[in-house]
Amino acid sequence: MTAEQADARFTEDEIAVGGKLFAQDWRFIWAASSLASLPPMQGLEIAFAGRSNVGKSSLINAMTGRKALARTSHTPGRTQELIFFDHGGDLRLVDMPGYGYAAASKTKIAAWTELIHAYLRGRANLGRVYLLIDARHGLKPADQSVLDSLGEAAVSHQIVLTKADQIKADELAARTLEIKAALAKRPAAFPHVLATSSRGGEGLSELRAAVARLVAEKSTRGIR
Repeated sequence: MTAEQADARFTEDEIAVGGKLFAQDWRFIWAASSLASLPPMQGLEIAFAGRSNVGKSSLINAMTGRKALARTSHTPGRTQELIFFDHGGDLRLVDMPGYGYAAASKTKIAAWTELIHAYLRGRANLGRVYLLIDARHGLKPADQSVLDSLGEAAVSHQIVLTKADQIKADELAARTLEIKAALAKRPAAFPHVLATSSRGGEGLSELRAAVARLVAEKSTRGIR
């Protein structure tokens, strides 16, 4: 078994720990529209980034079992701030503004994009970024730009495919291989690609377990 294959598997205990972590009372705590309005750094943050309408808010809701924790909309660009959630512990979830196409002015889109890149470059307690990619469309130029920022900042990141239930299994397998090949030259990128569906629940247990494993690793190293 390769190191990548080992990293891609989760034990029953890890699945259970991930389930308990996200079954807690997650709640909204902060919204930031600029770097100056970010909350004080506390604990470990994991962020969900992706193109507009890729399904970030829906995924957060599905992971936490809360239908309306993160606001969802069919209108791209509805999330216009960095939205922070926690459960009273040492972990925070961050719902980031979508980049790329959005139903907003060019000035606003430019401001959101700069906020996204600045946050990714400068947040010391950011443990990992889960970069969400629509399984139907794959990586786009705007995604490559964010991947470049993550690489330059040496921020750990992992690709999560969304809406995986909306394509055939062979197409999903091909998309996954395509993205793995694109990540091969990016040392800060976690090599395993997770495929999820907020609607059907596919891959959510594994994603919860991945977050729980990250929390445990950071705790073991004394990073809070």
